[in-house]
Amino acid sequence: MYTYRIEQALRAAAVLHKEQKRRGTGSLPYITHLMAVTIILRDYTEDEDTLIAALLHDTLEDTDYTEDELREDFGDKVLEIIKSLTEPQESGITWQERKATYSKQLKTAPEEALMVAAADKIHNMRSMVEEYYDNHARFRKDFPGPLDDRAIAYQDISNVLNSRLKNPIITELNHVYSEYKNFIRHVKENEN
Repeated sequence: MYTYRIEQALRAAAVLHKEQKRRGTGSLPYITHLMAVTIILRDYTEDEDTLIAALLHDTLEDTDYTEDELREDFGDKVLEIIKSLTEPQESGITWQERKATYSKQLKTAPEEALMVAAADKIHNMRSMVEEYYDNHARFRKDFPGPLDDRAIAYQDISNVLNSRLKNPIITELNHVYSEYKNFIRHVKENEN
């Protein structure tokens, strides 16, 4: 599905994230993540606003794009979806607190936001497993902090999505999440 609004969202995402790189060994442009999330989601919906939100889901969090600009450019529905997916950015807030707030937001988020969240987590977890499968030391360097905290945060998000999401994307999320949990278990075993 290709529309004028989706093209505008793609252009906005490319410009807003142009200097950002994806975390990892490849230093890929950040737009690759946004495109991957949108492509994953495209298998589960044709809703234009949802696909636009997938392309722009990190703009409020990671760029200087404002809520007012987002509303003016793409409308209230896209803004509502993205606000549901935006983690707090206040200084002094921990990674665990950001993830807990995100999980809490998903409990009242619209179905479209849950779908974007699932596609986002699918891509993030799949990328980590594929990129770091044989390089646990590099994974720990790129993703520091207690592995148990990471596992708890993803479990909380998974629990919310499994309890609320009615779209078949949940099956793919659960499959990828199982692979991710196995990967984390292997990383922990190698550290001991």
